[in-house]
Amino acid sequence: MPKQSISRRNLLKALGLTAGATVLSSDHWAAYNPFDEAIEGLDELRSIDIDQPITAITLGAGNRGNVYGNYAVQYPNQLKIVGVAEPIAIRNERYAKKHQIPDAARFTTWEQVFAKPKMADAIIITTPDDLHFGPCMKALDMGYHVLLEKPISPSEKECKQILEKAKKSGKIVAVCHVLRYAPYFIALKSIIESGVLGKLVSVQHFEPIEHIHMSHSFVRGNWHNSRQTAPIILAKSCHDLDILRWLVGVPSQQIHALGNLSWFHSGNAPQGSTARCTDGCTVEKSCPYSALKIYYRDRTYNYVFDLPEDKAAQPEFVLQQLKTTNYGRCVYKMDNDQPDHYTCNISFDGQVTVSFSMEAFTSYHGRRTRLMGSLGDVVGDMTSFVHTDFLTGKKTEWKQSTDGHGGGDWRLVGNFIQAVSKNDPSLLTSTIDASIESHLMAFAAEKSRMSGNAVKMR
Repeated sequence: MPKQSISRRNLLKALGLTAGATVLSSDHWAAYNPFDEAIEGLDELRSIDIDQPITAITLGAGNRGNVYGNYAVQYPNQLKIVGVAEPIAIRNERYAKKHQIPDAARFTTWEQVFAKPKMADAIIITTPDDLHFGPCMKALDMGYHVLLEKPISPSEKECKQILEKAKKSGKIVAVCHVLRYAPYFIALKSIIESGVLGKLVSVQHFEPIEHIHMSHSFVRGNWHNSRQTAPIILAKSCHDLDILRWLVGVPSQQIHALGNLSWFHSGNAPQGSTARCTDGCTVEKSCPYSALKIYYRDRTYNYVFDLPEDKAAQPEFVLQQLKTTNYGRCVYKMDNDQPDHYTCNISFDGQVTVSFSMEAFTSYHGRRTRLMGSLGDVVGDMTSFVHTDFLTGKKTEWKQSTDGHGGGDWRLVGNFIQAVSKNDPSLLTSTIDASIESHLMAFAAEKSRMSGNAVKMR
């Protein structure tokens, strides 16, 4: 029989459900602060069996370096962090203490790591975006496997050079496209491949950045200027382009993008606003983007400040940061250029169309996905989805607990460890070979947005 005849029982089987069931709950895991909160593991990762721990050196001990490094704290029989390179002294010290790294294996710059003979199995690259290319190329030259935080590089040319180097070296380069490892997207992929949707015709995917997150990361934060880092479609949403490419399962043909910086610029600065929220701004109390509200009164996103251990000293420390760093500047008076709304229409082989939107102005976050096929559809939001069969009208629901990446962060690390242990890149779904098209799509999208024309993919 053709795929269209696949039954609901086979759908349940594809998702790991039994007939008559309506809900699948994945293993529970706790959301965790990457720096110092308690860490709870995933049951499925405890069973990973390798001969000895994979050793790794972390380049960049910030947020993502700690997220991946914390795996070694939870599963020391699988991963051991044996070195760190980090120019911010307090981060270097805290990371070294957490992983018991000796002074001889603590470095300020990534170049210093590679001045030493090879001293680990792998390199974890979580440096700023524009510092991915150099250490990745050098790591491959010296025979290291690489866990590479996205984006691969802000440069299309450098992305292709890393791919070429990886192929020549024979070493594993895993790109941290963690959504591929999230149970939510794995289940969506299973539904598509099971055939219960018939022919996949169209996909709608939505990434609500959330308004405070936008102001924190892409107006005030490290990615506020695309020329200094990477365009937001690459820095934030290569995740989404990658997962869409993975779900559809065929190459992209053409992309058309629209978007601009609509709100966070000087033309919208309220009367009475000042260069900094701490400068006596007369509208500070009524501004949803007030730095004093976000960082000082509500105390959110404060991990960027490397807070002192003495909690009593933290409020004054945060206040001082707001007076001296970009995080205290008015969101209407920054040197930012990242679009605050961005829409891409993408055509894929097989006449599949995809609409993707990334929006700053939402009160919520968490990706939303709609799959539309000839025999059924799916509506989901990272924590759950519902499949509806057009013929019977029956609905099947799937649910999970989740963190910001749907549980993909540590599942990626677990798969990387197994791949390195067995020297088998097929154990990963996000090798650089599989991941690079999302970056090429992002570069094409930015060309389209800037030119106003659709761009054909090569």
